[in-house]
Amino acid sequence: MVFEKKMLTHGDPDDEEEDAPAEEEEEEEEEELVDPLEAIRAKCEETEHCVHYKERLELCETRVSSRSNTDEECTEELFDFLHARDHCVAHKLFHNVK
Repeated sequence: MVFEKKMLTHGDPDDEEEDAPAEEEEEEEEEELVDPLEAIRAKCEETEHCVHYKERLELCETRVSSRSNTDEECTEELFDFLHARDHCVAHKLFHNVK
């Protein structure tokens, strides 16, 4: 009795190479997706209310970075800006959810 060794494959090896570009195309499609949260955040940062808090944050950052020895941090300004932006986002984000 002679046993032949056969390799069981799902398909022909040549077929597997042809499938690789299709997988790359799927990955490219996934990369094109845009997070609606990021887009809404960018729009909200341009509103008058958020611009005011962003300017205060930037002034604080320049003031702190200009000093060599300071205990001041811009935590309050950062929280005020994030609160204003997130308040704006909260009203707009869930209209885009399906």
